Amino acid sequence: MADQWLTSLITPTPQAGFELAITLSRRGVKYAQPDVDVLHKLRPEYADSAAGLTAASQVVAINFQTIAAANGYWRG
Repeated sequence: MADQWLTSLITPTPQAGFELAITLSRRGVKYAQPDVDVLHKLRPEYADSAAGLTAASQVVAINFQTIAAANGYWRG
């Protein structure tokens, strides 16, 4: 993918940071598997899997942790 869409990890709010974390996670999947037909074929395998959904949540959480660190969300 040649488009430059991520210019900064800085977000105006934690909510926007969480949404960016979701976007990063989804785009990561697209980079790993660029064939949309394969993605759609595999979706039922993880959509009904507690382990698959937990793993997806972990990826979002890791991305949010990175964004939160970049934005200093935990500074008092």
